[in-house]
Parts: sequence; structure tokens; C-alpha cells
Amino acid sequence: MRTIDLPPQGPGHSAPLTHVEFRPDGKRLVSCSYDGSVLVWDTADPARPTPLARLRHRRLVNASAWNPADPEVLATASADKTVAVWRVDDRGRTTLHTVLARHTDDINAVAWLPDGERLICVSEDGRATLWSAADGTFLAEVGAHEAHCMMVSVSPQGLVATVGEDGLVAVSDPDGTVPPLTRRYDSSIEGCAWSHSGRLLAVARDDGAVDLLTAALDVVRTVAVSTSAARAVAWAEDDTSFVVGAYDGALHHFALDGTLRHRVEDRRVWPRSVAVAHGVVAAGSFWNGPHLYDLTTGRALAGPDTATHGPNALAQRGDELLVGTDSGLVVAVTEGAPARSTTLTDGPILSLTTDGDTLYAGTYSGHVLRHDGTTLVSSPALGAPVPSLTVHEGSVVAGTYNGEFLLLDPDTLDVRERIEAHDGSVKSLAAVPGGFLSAATDRTVTAGGPHGRSTLWEHGNLVNAVAALGSEAAASASRDHTVKAGRLTRLPDGSLRAARVQTLLGPDESVKCVALLGTAERPVVLAGSYDFGLYAWHIDWDDSAATLASGRVLAEFTQGVSCMLRLQDGTVAVAGWDGRVLVVGLDADGHPVIERSLHLTDLLHPPTAPPTTAQGTARAVESRAA
Repeated sequence: MRTIDLPPQGPGHSAPLTHVEFRPDGKRLVSCSYDGSVLVWDTADPARPTPLARLRHRRLVNASAWNPADPEVLATASADKTVAVWRVDDRGRTTLHTVLARHTDDINAVAWLPDGERLICVSEDGRATLWSAADGTFLAEVGAHEAHCMMVSVSPQGLVATVGEDGLVAVSDPDGTVPPLTRRYDSSIEGCAWSHSGRLLAVARDDGAVDLLTAALDVVRTVAVSTSAARAVAWAEDDTSFVVGAYDGALHHFALDGTLRHRVEDRRVWPRSVAVAHGVVAAGSFWNGPHLYDLTTGRALAGPDTATHGPNALAQRGDELLVGTDSGLVVAVTEGAPARSTTLTDGPILSLTTDGDTLYAGTYSGHVLRHDGTTLVSSPALGAPVPSLTVHEGSVVAGTYNGEFLLLDPDTLDVRERIEAHDGSVKSLAAVPGGFLSAATDRTVTAGGPHGRSTLWEHGNLVNAVAALGSEAAASASRDHTVKAGRLTRLPDGSLRAARVQTLLGPDESVKCVALLGTAERPVVLAGSYDFGLYAWHIDWDDSAATLASGRVLAEFTQGVSCMLRLQDGTVAVAGWDGRVLVVGLDADGHPVIERSLHLTDLLHPPTAPPTTAQGTARAVESRAA
């Protein structure tokens, strides 16, 4: 397994932050990142956090946990399928102590038992496992979920709570003195935290609510937080309040009785993780460092100083390739001409589409932006991130994290209609004649217009992307490590159906994006994975075994491959979170070849000019509309 090799950007991270965790005394903060690194910060003065140490994994780092018995011991959990146990002294000197390396899938979270000798690890494979930190010995399996296990929290009494995408909340006692308990929800659960007394368990739900449960899993209170998913929760030290990070891009501070004390919104913040210690709140970020706030007032104490420009979305406008990034920057690339860049927002752009000369961008903050080259217009707040966009019959179609299709007026971006389309985030939309394809976290790929859609096929896990060749062939990429491809046929009623669906293997991690080269009769499928590989398969609709044997790695990135787009000339643009962009075509024999390679770092150097008056006015318009 190759390591992540992102160039450092000053003292912070080079990619978005996935997790933050205070040491109990509040004097140290850990931040974990997609760049494969862990930074330990001196937060004795929370207004001036200073990095002390940098630790490394070979894939993105999902979580960390300080040892409750020894304040110099830290555990870090990674998508490289390991948990590392480190010693970090107060001068920043580090020693790798143990590696827990028998996991079968990405580790999503880790927590110590009160004895400081044993660790609970929860994984994408759904398992919660118990380990000895001293020598890395696997001790027992303490729980299992039907889908990904997302978070673990251990009470001062040693009760282990785990939650997962299957909606299960499970409480167990590794020492066997308390019988196991479960509670089931209809929505995915990705965050949980015991109060410091161990009396209450806060559970962050995908439907935007937080439940406060007793140790017996009885509901004490349900707190409505957001129209989008509640993702993380942390308690104040006196247990009189708690902070929730939600996918509306905000931090919400609630009193124990459910009263909202204040709400903090910053489009740079990624509230996938929050932490509280000694009156200070820390949150993850799409920029290069953590955000720190005063718990009582919500006042910003410190924040990151440098944007990361990881590509998330591609579109084409005339002869320009447009690249949307984590920083809100859109880079326009034209062969033989200098690149141009426009800042549309200060948070991540998740999706792009064009209609003639007009560009539409979907944001993590839950807006759709319209840019015609001079003026920027924003939709009202849509209530959830917008990971997918397309244009259909005079409307902009926004696929949201809440599973909706929103039909927007293409000029004003007012919402014309809300349609409940999927039982999960609409991750990808692909236009086809007469309609569009959609891929979602409910594992399905569907086809049709906004209403009356048909299911083409399902994956074994969430579907990250879908692509089409007209209305004759399609392919999809999934977290189940596979790609599916199928022929499309149109029935007399106009609906699309799939035939000769084939499963393509090769990646050993989630497949993030997909595109097709060539013709529908003999296509080449390209797919990019979190394992840094760009894969290619030749499709033989009559011989699936031949297709399976055709897969190969076409190129390797130094980070996950994030997005693809079939261009008007039949080539495919491919971008990775490391900033690399490739253009792939077919040679005379029909084999995929890399025709061009460029890098956003080179395109953005020298630094871009300050925004024009029109751009500055556009951002002000967006801010007011939000």
C-alpha cells in the first residue's frame, strides 16, 4: 500500500480535516486529515494553536483518541486498516508504540476503555473489536452492525456504545457485567458520545435530530438540529450542554433541555467532527487547520489560514475544462492558454454543470450558484449539501444529501419543485436523452425524468457516481469496491431498462468516480478509487469473463481519484484530490492512453489576481442570499 504524498502547505494539513480531539486538559488538540497525517497542536492558548508534532499513516486518517490513563499516549485510526498507538510528549517528540494491523477494512473510529490498556476499534466491515494496546493483540469482537460501523464512545463506567449506517445503536460491556442492549432507528447513525458522567448517550441522526438516551437506551429527549444530517456531537465538561456538527455546515450549541444557545456558521468548517474542552470548541475544516470557538459565546478564537484546492467536480463550457475545488475556486483550463480562476464561494464546490455559457455549482453549504462570467447568483438555502447537478427540460436539477431532486429556475434559482427521489444522498446525476441517471447512497442507480423513475441496478453499498454514453450504455462506481456497466434499452413507454449488466473488479477501496470512452457497442470504462488508482476495462457485452480479465491500472495518483467527465471530443478528464488532472483518450487500437497531464498547483502559480469588482459583488450577493 503506497503512502499519501501530498506536499505540505505550511504548518497545517494539505487536505480537509476529518477529525479533531482535545486532550482532557485542553492543552493539546489532535487533527486528522485526508492527507494521511495527524497533527498535534499546542492549544494552551486556544487563540494561538501551534503545531507540535506530525504523525503519518498510509491512507486518510479518520479518528484519534487520547489515553485516559496516560496523557502522552494517543491512538489514531486510518483507512489503511490500522490503528497506531503513539507516545507524544509535551515537547512534541513522538514514538510509535504499537500498530493494530489485523483489521479487514477502514477504521472509522477508536476509543479507549477506562483502564487505558484496551482499545475499541470500529470499522467499515461493521465490526467493533477489542484490542490490547500493549502488544496489538486482538482480544474479542464486542459488537457487529449490518452496515458500516461509524462511531464508538466509551462511558466512564466502561460501557461501549457503537452506531452505524444500519441505524443500530448498540451498548455492550466488554467485561460482561452488563447485558448488551440495542435500539434501532430508520435513519443512519454516524455520531455518538457519552456524557462525562456516563448517564446520557447523545446520538446524532442522519435525519437531522439528536437523541439523548439513558444507559438503558430509553429516550430522554429528541432535539431537532438541522434539515440535514447531524454528524457529530460532543459534551461540555459539566454535561449541561452539548455541541452538534451538522451537514448544514454549522455548529449548534444546545442546553441540556434542548434549547439552542447559539449557532456558528462558517463555510470553511467541516462539522464531521467536533470536540469540547475547557470552554473551547474545536471543529474540522475543509481548509488546512482546525477551527476553535468559545463555547459560551460562539466567538471564533482561531482558524485555518490556507485553503486546500482539492478537485471535487468537473464541467465543460465550450473549449474550457472547469474544475471545482474544496476552496470554492473554479479553475478554467483551455489548452494552449493560461488557466483562469474564479472564486464562487469560500466553502467546497461539490458539483458542476453547464448550460451554454452559464455555469451552475452545487455547494456543501446547501446552495446552487449561477455564474454567467460576470454575475453570480445564489439560490436560497436548500437545506442540505448539493453533491450532484444536471439540466433537464428548462430546469436545473439539484440532487441533495437529503435524497431529493430539487427543480430550480435556471435564472433565479428559486425552487420550483421538491421531489423525494432516493432513500439516501443523491451522489451523482448524468444526463441522457429525455432524462437523466442518478446514483445514491441507497445503493441504487435509477433512470428517467424527475418523476416515475425506474431502477437500473443495485450495488452492495452506496453508489458514488454514474455515467452514460447517450441512452445506450451506463456505468456506476460504488463503495463496495466494484464498478457496474450495462447496456440500456428504451421501452415503448419511453423508460430505460438495463441489460447485460457486468460487475468489474480491481480496486481494493471505494470507487469514487466513473466514465466511459469509445462507443456503446465496445466501450472502455474508466474508474477512479480511494486506493489512488485509475482503472480501465474493455467491455465485451457477450463475454463477461473477458471483460473481467481486461481490467488494469492506467495511472496512479498520490491521493484518491475524485471526479471524471466525458468531454465533447470523446476524451475523458480525470481529477484527483492531489490536484492532478489527466485527459484520457483511445489510441488507434482502441486502448486508453493519457493524452495530457496537468496540475492545479502549476495552473494556480503565480497566485491568482484579486477578485474583480464583479466577482466581489457576486460573493456579496451570495452571502445575502444565504
